Amino acid sequence: MVNYHARNTTSLNGDWRVIVDSTGIGDWRQVWQEKKPQKKTDFVEYSFDGGPILQVPGDFNSQMPELTYLEGIVWYKKPFDYSLTEDKRLFLYFGAVNYMADVYLNGEKIGSHEGGFTPFQFEITDKVKQGTNTIVVRADNRRQKNGIPGYGYDWFNYGGITRDVVLIETNEIFIEDYFIQLEKGSLDTVHGWVQLDGTRGSQNIEIKIPELDLIYKTQTDATGRAEIHFKSSFDLWSPENPKRYKVTINSATDSITDTIGFRCIETQGNQVLLNKKPIFLKGVNIHEENPYKRARAYSEGDASILLESAKELGCNFVRLVHYPHNEYMIEEAEKKGLMVWEEIPVYQHIEFADSSVPQKLDTMLGEMVSRDKNRCGVVLWSLSNETYPSTPDRTDVLIDLTKKCRKLDTTRLITHVMNTQTYEDNTFNVWDPLYEYSDLIALNEYIGWYIPWQGNPSQIKWNITFSEKPVFISEFGGEALYGNHAGPADEANYWTENYQEKIYVDQTQMFENIPGLSGVCPWLLFDYRSLGRMNQVYQKGYNRKGLISENGEKKKAWYIMKHYYQNK
Repeated sequence: MVNYHARNTTSLNGDWRVIVDSTGIGDWRQVWQEKKPQKKTDFVEYSFDGGPILQVPGDFNSQMPELTYLEGIVWYKKPFDYSLTEDKRLFLYFGAVNYMADVYLNGEKIGSHEGGFTPFQFEITDKVKQGTNTIVVRADNRRQKNGIPGYGYDWFNYGGITRDVVLIETNEIFIEDYFIQLEKGSLDTVHGWVQLDGTRGSQNIEIKIPELDLIYKTQTDATGRAEIHFKSSFDLWSPENPKRYKVTINSATDSITDTIGFRCIETQGNQVLLNKKPIFLKGVNIHEENPYKRARAYSEGDASILLESAKELGCNFVRLVHYPHNEYMIEEAEKKGLMVWEEIPVYQHIEFADSSVPQKLDTMLGEMVSRDKNRCGVVLWSLSNETYPSTPDRTDVLIDLTKKCRKLDTTRLITHVMNTQTYEDNTFNVWDPLYEYSDLIALNEYIGWYIPWQGNPSQIKWNITFSEKPVFISEFGGEALYGNHAGPADEANYWTENYQEKIYVDQTQMFENIPGLSGVCPWLLFDYRSLGRMNQVYQKGYNRKGLISENGEKKKAWYIMKHYYQNK
């Protein structure tokens, strides 16, 4: 269910006892049963008692030195006391577990979930008992060939229960979901819906926005769904004016309150329009990592660190890569007036031809859109990053996914990020079949780093298929170790700030000649952990393309982007 913060919840965050299962033997030993010796000759070769304690939410890699590089299984245990009253229902909700989660309650398996970055829940109304109950979670962050992402990706594989865990108590019939946003192309008309769960017959629905003196009434049908259609004079959300309203939804059996903003995002020709006005997307890429803790970001404080740094750079837009970030990031960005690009972890080497992959894509897309569809700050869904037309079934599967996304949400922009362009004779030739189905021509280009400049940056030519669409440079940049100024400034292998700075100077010159350029997004805000970065002198397990070091030190390239954004 959406908006769990506004519901009747009991937090299960805090201390969880764990068993580290590096060999995967816990399944055979049936750890979730928590067996105890019954006779003098009995013994049990596992025990949560006496074992380590991990904090939830939080990745297990950053909490115990011996787990720093673990990609494997950790079993979590949490006892809780509960007394469920009559005519109530109870749900166990997880913000995220990376990557595979099996969940047990009082020794019984209640469900599984695949995917490390989206929420899931199980109803336990008929399974919870009066008094003390025990939850056991098997968290497995091992990479999978047919996983999403797959085997290879350029970020740290933080494992464990990485986001909030709560019990949600509801009435027998409750407001499960709702969609309250401006319809596509409108500045004053909301077209949405409310969905009840457990409904038996029609109910009256009332939507209230007190600040607008608005009360809208409708009724659910036999399935518990009520269509919503009303007009009002909204003070529209924008980066300059991140206005949001208190919105209350009432039914005969439930009530829930949200804080919702209203805005219109669309394209017209090769421009992006926010509230019918052209806007240049001044962005930065952000991974979900607190650089100072070297840990998965999960809290409001973590979000504030990352987003305040983006604001200081001069951004009005953030690309949250390469997976859905936690809800605090989405919420805080909206509060701060930052437009959000949100994406599912379809990164490079996905096994599209595997028969299980399309269903996994559908599930992850549905969970992402469901969670954040009422956050007006989210203006764009991205459905893939750096995939290749030659990969079997890739194009057909992603076209189908795009069509499904448009059915789920008609109000936002959709894109796919490509790096399939060619660069020859000082010309970028930009084409991919997925661009036909995208609202933006989004491309990653690392000219100056992975490929050299062929001539003067300001004289580069662009040959763009679908040139009537806006162009967005979703990644560019190069690596530098903060404070390193030794060696020739024109040689990449010395990893100097001077070389990175020159890339940014050249890039900003090139941007001026890109037809239909609607925004840029440097890779990336902070240096971040990535085990594939194995240069022992300069990288040491970090991707060093950050504008800021993992210690918060601004590199010279940061000031180039700051100046560029000040003048856009």
